[in-house]
Amino acid sequence: MVGVVVVFVSAGLVSYVRALTEPGYATTADKTSAWMHDNHLGALVTVVETWLYSRHRPSRLAADPHQFHTNSGEAHASPLTLARLPIPVGGVHEPSWVAGRPGLDGVPLSYSARFEPDPAYPSVVAGVSVISRRAHISMGLGTREMLPSDPTSLAQIPETCWNSMVASFNSGFRFADITGGLYHHHRDYRPLQDGQASIIIDDAGHIRIGKWGRDVHMTPTVMAVRQNLGLIVDAGRPLPVLGDGGLAWGGARLESQYTWRSGLGVDRDGNLIYVAGDMMNLPTLARALTLAGATTAMELDMHSGNSGYAIWPTTQSQRGPHRLLETMPGSAYRYMVPDRRDFFYATTNRC
Repeated sequence: MVGVVVVFVSAGLVSYVRALTEPGYATTADKTSAWMHDNHLGALVTVVETWLYSRHRPSRLAADPHQFHTNSGEAHASPLTLARLPIPVGGVHEPSWVAGRPGLDGVPLSYSARFEPDPAYPSVVAGVSVISRRAHISMGLGTREMLPSDPTSLAQIPETCWNSMVASFNSGFRFADITGGLYHHHRDYRPLQDGQASIIIDDAGHIRIGKWGRDVHMTPTVMAVRQNLGLIVDAGRPLPVLGDGGLAWGGARLESQYTWRSGLGVDRDGNLIYVAGDMMNLPTLARALTLAGATTAMELDMHSGNSGYAIWPTTQSQRGPHRLLETMPGSAYRYMVPDRRDFFYATTNRC
């Protein structure tokens, strides 16, 4: 009996060490959580995380107003309709938008800003980036999501795209934790589910977000579909309410956790809106997306290390990419080397 226990414990230890040392970025907490989910301990993880992330609310003290960009004239001539963000508590000016990488015509393809999405908790700061619908969007698969069945994928941004980069950012929950589907380059990796919030990329690199089977459907031009839970903004209205989600938001009371979260939406003109920040519950994320101009939006991922957004500089002569928020864990170069998780990237043109 003792020998059986030793063998069992040893096998588990080897499996855990392998999970910790596998190539690709992830925090130790995320690696541990993923390993526990994969070894039938997911319910325990959810209970612990919900207790941990729900008991500590954000501070009601105002954030430092100097961290918000203000008095910038860069965005005034923008061809995009950029939202007027709320004035931070203790500040006198609304945050302004900062231009990112220009397209081939010299017009910026992205703008970014920081703002306070919840006046009740002004310590919470969200980063937001708007990517023009003129940019080319692509999706990459990861070494665990779902590369093992597709050896032709690089699990990273191709080098041929590096000189054309506008932005890169994380995708959604691990597929082991959700029921949503995945379609990538004419291959069904997981069945697409009606009613799921879905990111759709067509063969021109344009992106749409909507409820599968209602707003968006399979067509011959679709190149990728990534599903993740339900919509959190629909027709310009934020949907999640604390305690109403059940399993709709990925697990019991996951919507109530104050933690890192990221979301993706589109505005009325079809431009892409990415929002991320720490100490946000799901209603706050949905509110942040609507404040940034999203008419339709979905949650991407949550918890430390799972939200990452890199912005490329405005000119080739400047340094490499930087993170949307300096507090984001991980490197701005994350997806330029093989990564565990699937991801998205925007370029000035098809590459």
